[in-house]
Amino acid sequence: MTEQAKLGRYEILAELGRGAMGVVYKASDPLLSRIVAIKTVNMAFDRDGIEEYAARFYQEAKAAGGLSHPNVVTIYDVGKSGDLAYMAMEFIDGVELRSYLVTGQAMALARAVSIAAQVAEGLGYAHQRGVVHRDVKPANIMVPPSGPVKITDFGIARMRSSEALTQTGTMLGSPKYMSPEQALGKRADHRADIFALGIILYEMLTGAAPFSGESVAALMYQIVNVAPAAPSMVNPAVPEMLDLIVAKMLAKALDNRYQSALDTARDLRECEATLPPVADPAPLPGPATRAALGRLDPEASIVILSQTIERSRHADAAGPAGDEAAPARGVSRNFDSFEATQRIAVLGNTVPGPVTQDAEPAVASTATLPVARARRAWGRRETVLVAASALAGLIMAAVIVLA
Repeated sequence: MTEQAKLGRYEILAELGRGAMGVVYKASDPLLSRIVAIKTVNMAFDRDGIEEYAARFYQEAKAAGGLSHPNVVTIYDVGKSGDLAYMAMEFIDGVELRSYLVTGQAMALARAVSIAAQVAEGLGYAHQRGVVHRDVKPANIMVPPSGPVKITDFGIARMRSSEALTQTGTMLGSPKYMSPEQALGKRADHRADIFALGIILYEMLTGAAPFSGESVAALMYQIVNVAPAAPSMVNPAVPEMLDLIVAKMLAKALDNRYQSALDTARDLRECEATLPPVADPAPLPGPATRAALGRLDPEASIVILSQTIERSRHADAAGPAGDEAAPARGVSRNFDSFEATQRIAVLGNTVPGPVTQDAEPAVASTATLPVARARRAWGRRETVLVAASALAGLIMAAVIVLA
């Protein structure tokens, strides 16, 4: 074995993949007689910030190395060889989820929900330990022929979110799977991972992404402003219960989104239990045909720009008691958790009797599920704001005339 075919003590066997940050190899660990995957990161592209870069790399590798979960790839070792920093991790004999995502063709419902639930369980475990992935995408999800789905790339995900680390002409991260707060340059927390998983689940259910654009700017605009059609409008086989779960995962306002990946996983498992085994559906219409199904939410960007990570989940008051819940036909920024809990409980047959708003929900994880609501009439607050604006305009006009 030549020197070029080694990385530390590991003997390189084959190249598995290549990206902007480095290369992934299949390698042998002669000390422990096992096959591993080696992910390398090139430290030479930014000489000015290499010390800070390396420090973050090892810090995140250490955090990811402390994760031990069936749905998270295990990190065995970390090291540096020349300008290459590397991680030795569990080798998964499988393929990336993106290999299963065929444009225009949906995945079998039971399989799609099972994969999403497993990923949510792995993310929930990491989030509980203070590790946020921030780059959840199909390329970072490994699907083996048998056994659990595995999330990869925990070790460098947070490092990639740094604005200071950029290569010429290269955007770090994956714009297609960014959350609205990431698209607007705001600090992202664990709920950004939930949003990204919602996009992946949408793709698996419908055969196309909920947001698309000919440029990064166009894509970012859609993520922030456009509410995609409910999955059932694209794939009629999708049940209403799953529409609600996807809507909650893709909520643009942080307080309306799932607050925990474990809650997401529990709801997905509840939904999975109601799904009969089904064959893959026939190819669905392509993305161009479905583009008109998305609807613009003109106030979405205002909501996202004004929100903060520290904002209370109960900050948004519910609508008037007399409002009727509209069918789930898109991802709305307005949700009523209580109504959604009732609907999911009925759909999942999890609550034997009537549910009262003062009582604890029988299924805790469905307590935060969304439901799209019809837009209510103006209240006192809106009327006062409009009147105040009109009065201010009149005063300004009078000042200009008198001047």
